Amino acid sequence: MKQSKGSRLIYSIISIFIVAAGLLSRKFSAYLPSSVNDYLGDALWASLIFFLFALLFSFTRNKSKPIFLFSLSLIFCYAIELSQFYHEEWIDAIRATTLGGLVLGFGFLWSDIIAYTIGVSAAAIADFFIRVPTQKRRNE
Repeated sequence: MKQSKGSRLIYSIISIFIVAAGLLSRKFSAYLPSSVNDYLGDALWASLIFFLFALLFSFTRNKSKPIFLFSLSLIFCYAIELSQFYHEEWIDAIRATTLGGLVLGFGFLWSDIIAYTIGVSAAAIADFFIRVPTQKRRNE
């Protein structure tokens, strides 16, 4: 299933929207219920990873099947979470920066694994609804 330029645009727009939503969720965290606030950022981050991989693989000739993107995204997110067990000066210095902290996190939490799974799953479901209409238009 070859990705069209339209899909690339959609993936780019969704990625920008997710970044904005994630940053806004931090800014307005006082207004969100704590049960949502604790996991929303992690779920959004994982969704962003899915759509960034979808965007990246849309430039290749290889078919990027949804299950591949789903699996790759989960493996990446889980690997980042597991990397939080590793603490050396150099990586903790990266984590001390705003971007480094947002990307790498600080400490391992099982709840983050659940949030990543929910985020990637939600992104994969959304991707299904992006791909199906695009595929139907190509077949017509």
